[in-house]
Amino acid sequence: MPSPVSARIGGETPICVDLDGTVILTDSLHDSAAAAAFSNWATLWQLPGWLLRGRATLKRKLAERWQFDPALLPYNEDLIALLRAEKARGRRIVLATASDEIIAQKIAAHLGIFDEILASDGRTNLRGSRKADALCARFGAGQFAYAGNDAPDHAVWRRAGQALVVNASNSVRKAAGKQYSNAAFIGQRANPLPAFVRALRPYQWVKNLFVLVPLFTSGGIADLNAWLQSLAALAAFCAVASAIYLLNDLGDLAADRAHPRKRNRPFANGTLSVASGLAAAPVLALFGTGLGIWSGAWLALAIYAALSLAYTIRLKEAPLVDVFILAALYTLRLQGGGEASGHPVSLWLLGFSSFLFLSLALVKRVSELLRLQLSGTVKSAARRGYHVQDQQILQIFGVGATFASAVVLSLYVQSSSALEIYHRPSVLWGLIPLMLFWQCRLWLSTARGYMHDDPIVYAARDWVSWMVFASAAALMIFAGIRI
Repeated sequence: MPSPVSARIGGETPICVDLDGTVILTDSLHDSAAAAAFSNWATLWQLPGWLLRGRATLKRKLAERWQFDPALLPYNEDLIALLRAEKARGRRIVLATASDEIIAQKIAAHLGIFDEILASDGRTNLRGSRKADALCARFGAGQFAYAGNDAPDHAVWRRAGQALVVNASNSVRKAAGKQYSNAAFIGQRANPLPAFVRALRPYQWVKNLFVLVPLFTSGGIADLNAWLQSLAALAAFCAVASAIYLLNDLGDLAADRAHPRKRNRPFANGTLSVASGLAAAPVLALFGTGLGIWSGAWLALAIYAALSLAYTIRLKEAPLVDVFILAALYTLRLQGGGEASGHPVSLWLLGFSSFLFLSLALVKRVSELLRLQLSGTVKSAARRGYHVQDQQILQIFGVGATFASAVVLSLYVQSSSALEIYHRPSVLWGLIPLMLFWQCRLWLSTARGYMHDDPIVYAARDWVSWMVFASAAALMIFAGIRI
């Protein structure tokens, strides 16, 4: 029995279908521009010149540079199933898109449902009224059904025999319902706000709590102004980190779509547009920069942003360099907190945290390689410089860093620096087995395949880690910070 939607689009005229936002849940122009820019930043300087020569030229230049696997793109599966059913019934299915024909042909070849392709060709941008003219010239006015999703498609719907409104916003759906008596609605665009919040990765902000650590280790917990400055620095790191997460996801689109878990990220699955990410990232970065300057943490924040961008663009592909950068990014949060609060990070804390953060960075990388090894289908990590067999040596590096951090902590506990801050520094000896237990447990969880996320995020959701942190806090309180 035909579905209600297929019954409403019954007929014999060809069904002409838009590509961007209709067949695929993303925009090929935005995807190709992001891919070109992240693969070669010199492309950014060429974009204005291409655009001055016309959007058709811009699309052709980007299409020539975009190396993509059409099987990995996010598709509107409901629409494709409907088109297959109509094709089986004998109707002609035409891909009519403003995307460049290079892209259109690749996608059409993958889907195998289109009888004909009309697309931009490097000279003509087949959009809006130009697309309507081309379809009327090919089939005759009113002699085709047209499936589209956005405001420019009104120019085509007005001259089509039937308007198929696919995955459209409320405003487009409302306008189509008023203008076209025979309109059929297929799907509806979801509210992008939840997807945008998810793309910011607020759960990762827990890592920025390291900004507050210098307040506790230096005995400055009673300094209200230091708290205010530190909290501002915390917000600054959160804003800048989210901006970089957006850029990271945009740069990793192809790799994420090939990943069994990351393909569900908002940009990868098409629930959030690439354009919105490119617009939001600089706004968040400017907001974070302002807070960083006001709080006094601007230098650490600037280095953090520069290192993060370098990591996102290229350095994540360099083996070992990547984990040292991840460790440095953790350490810069400490430095930022010290700058903001007026309680600089001691060399003891710097030494301990450097080994600790290197261990955590290696946990993250080893867990990724173990998942690839268990999948048995991939020999190396996308956009990483590692092979699955590297996880054994990386485990050795990481466990070594774990015990090195314990050695530094034990030396600190018996130092004169600890005596200056704590009334009873000998109590801090209890921190050593606690920290060793916690890190060894992370490594055991990683080896068993339980580490499915960043180790700090994992710890934030792990009740045993919370017990360890609470015990460590109790020991520090009992040691008696000199206020």
